[in-house]
Amino acid sequence: MTRAVLSLGSNLGDRLGHLRRAVAHLRPAILALSGVYESPPWPPGEAGPPYLNAVVLVADPDVDARGWLARARDLERAAGRVRDPANRNAPRTLDVDVVAVVTEDGQPVVCQDPDLTLPHPRAHLRAFVLRPWCDVEPYAVLPGRGPVEELLRTAPVAGDLAKLRARPDLALEDG
Repeated sequence: MTRAVLSLGSNLGDRLGHLRRAVAHLRPAILALSGVYESPPWPPGEAGPPYLNAVVLVADPDVDARGWLARARDLERAAGRVRDPANRNAPRTLDVDVVAVVTEDGQPVVCQDPDLTLPHPRAHLRAFVLRPWCDVEPYAVLPGRGPVEELLRTAPVAGDLAKLRARPDLALEDG
């Protein structure tokens, strides 16, 4: 059994619809689901529409870290995501990042290869990942970086946090 933190983001097309479909496909593995946040395009100063972001905590006895990456890529393909190797930060219909994975015995998975780096190498710099993660797991720790709540107070994350807007008017699930 592994437990994973997945970050969802969309800034093209039906942004909320893309996030909702990803959430629906992740059922019944979902343990917790954050609210929706809106953020400026990433990286700061990049042109493009704002993102809708959320974090999902998932667990599955049959999925390892590479399995979560495969699921993430499947969700992106289903949303029509086209990767542009020349522009990693291009606008996208759906972005699903595997932020962290923990084994059944509570050990963080550490992996560094071209396809999968865990924990995510830039998660500690992204308010749009850390803030929703704190919503669903207030005492979360990003392996190798520290408590998520403390990371939110570091520069430049604190500056980006001020630009993040909670969207309680947008629900990721019906009902």
